[in-house]
Amino acid sequence: MRHGGQILVDHLKTQGIRRVFSVPGESFLAALDGLHDSEIQNIVCRHEGGAAMMAEAHAKLTGETGIAFVTRGPGATNAASGIHIARQDSTPLILFVGQIDSGHRDREAFQELDYRATFGSLAKWVTEIDDIHRLPEYLSRAFHVANSGRPGPVVLALPENMLSARADIPDLPARIAPITAPSEAQTAAIWDRLRHARKPLIIAGGPHWSPQAAQDLASLSTSSGLPVAVTFRRQDRIDNRHPNYAGDLGVGMNPALAKRLAEADCLLILGARFGDIATDGYQIVAPEAPDTTIIHIHADPDELGRVFRPDLAIPQAAPAIIAALAASVPTDLPDWSAWTAAAQADYRGWVTPRETPGAVKLEEIMRYLSDTLPDAAITTNGAGNYAAWMHRYFRPRAYPGQLAPTSGSMGYGFPAAVAASLERPDLPVICFAGDGCFQMTLNELSTARQYGAKPIVILANNGRYGTIRMHQERHYPARVSGTDLFNPDYTALARAYGGHGETVTRTEDFPAAFARAQAAGTVAIIELHLDPQALTPGASLDAVRAQAQTKN
Repeated sequence: MRHGGQILVDHLKTQGIRRVFSVPGESFLAALDGLHDSEIQNIVCRHEGGAAMMAEAHAKLTGETGIAFVTRGPGATNAASGIHIARQDSTPLILFVGQIDSGHRDREAFQELDYRATFGSLAKWVTEIDDIHRLPEYLSRAFHVANSGRPGPVVLALPENMLSARADIPDLPARIAPITAPSEAQTAAIWDRLRHARKPLIIAGGPHWSPQAAQDLASLSTSSGLPVAVTFRRQDRIDNRHPNYAGDLGVGMNPALAKRLAEADCLLILGARFGDIATDGYQIVAPEAPDTTIIHIHADPDELGRVFRPDLAIPQAAPAIIAALAASVPTDLPDWSAWTAAAQADYRGWVTPRETPGAVKLEEIMRYLSDTLPDAAITTNGAGNYAAWMHRYFRPRAYPGQLAPTSGSMGYGFPAAVAASLERPDLPVICFAGDGCFQMTLNELSTARQYGAKPIVILANNGRYGTIRMHQERHYPARVSGTDLFNPDYTALARAYGGHGETVTRTEDFPAAFARAQAAGTVAIIELHLDPQALTPGASLDAVRAQAQTKN
């Protein structure tokens, strides 16, 4: 006879779960008891949003299903930001939520919520388990749903009386993924469409990637001569030094790449959903009149034709198709060398640093890190104007090297860096953050210290919510409202947590400061004092303001 918490944890073990992230609550004491002697590491976080983000980042990094435990009511709603990230990033994650005694339901008991209503539009599946005898069934289904088709989050509410009840029931074996493989007819159809293209473009992104998939994509591009672009915050899908790499279709994309996307007569979309960010709000390629041949590869058939009508739709995970294409490159393909070389030249021009105002040049620091970090280094970020410098000038080389939310969630970078450092303590883990972004989750410094994580935070401090300020200056120039920030002494804060902290006020001082942070062997913050004029990689605050005033 096992209590429900033990049955749950034993099932996690059968699924190969090694680490979970949580904020404890009295509503799931039985699950905490089950974890006690389980050999599953329980990373206790300081906020439920941080726990969910760490679980999501762990899943991205490892290919496993992320697991988070939170308590009912405010614990669950705090975790909602991580669930939204997992949904938009197509990341397999299960959130276990402690719930009130099922006998108290519908009385608005202490911290009671209807989780199906609360998370119904955020998660792939939300349910509440009332009968302990069905617990293995629900757990098995949760892993299947989280990983099937387009992966995503599942939310399971666990009434405390169900978890503390006891039953003699067997565990179900681990999930077995469906066996699928591309057919010769599918790869032949793709090559047939590409043969008729004069200006084709591969667009890579989405879930299911692996180091092998990234290598296969590079091989496919080399053998075929096809140029490769990636979607927003999926830059680690191919080594950015590859001679056929064209850049990323992200926020603030290279105008030359946007023009190239508009000119392309055939798009081979590998794993990506191909949404508003990649198409600049559906302006570059319009769903109602795409004016290009679209070959769409996605593991979920429901995503094929959801927004863009494909001329060829193949329901397969991208890595399988990429491997099949790399092994079957025809010898009679058109010569795309001029088209691809021009795309690469545009990219090289885009990543050549453009000087921005101030004594600390963020573009030079990004280039320094890009040139000196090992290929396998892991970088993380949340959202903010600092990320524009990172995406433009830092060039990922190996998968998985970039953990970032395609949902644009602020605060993600540091929890993700903690999770990455715990999983890969042998690698440099660099968190890029802005002062606004970092302050949303900096309480996880305590989590990092408790469990020995040692990410290095490159903190871009410009004293403001930079992205919002940029848009504010463009639409309401010189009318600053709600975008200025007060900042703590970040170096003192790092030391207060037992970490390493430094402030950099000149670009030339950064390499030595970074070396000291690496040598510290603990979590570190390097605070960069940026000139407020450095609003974007391409324009100063005064230039943006003047342009907006002229337009108005």
